[in-house]
Amino acid sequence: MDKTNALRAGALAAGTTLMMLLMTSPALALTRDDGDDPGTGLSVGETLGLYVVAPIVLFLVIAGLVMVLDKSHKKKDTTSSNIRIKPDVKADAKA
Repeated sequence: MDKTNALRAGALAAGTTLMMLLMTSPALALTRDDGDDPGTGLSVGETLGLYVVAPIVLFLVIAGLVMVLDKSHKKKDTTSSNIRIKPDVKADAKA
């Protein structure tokens, strides 16, 4: 990468970071807006249950249902399971 492309990439990264910081500043404001009615905050247990335990349990339930309802193990490959191959057979090649 030459200097021009590196400078351009650095300027783009810096500009993007600056824009992200400017856009998130209202989210960090200390004053409330008109009509703002926040509810009560979540406790540590509620937060962990909602954002850690619930997704893990949901994943395990879905994975369990997929494994229980999977029927691919019951399928038999009947076309190749009844073929017998004799390894000692020599082919005559005539040219």
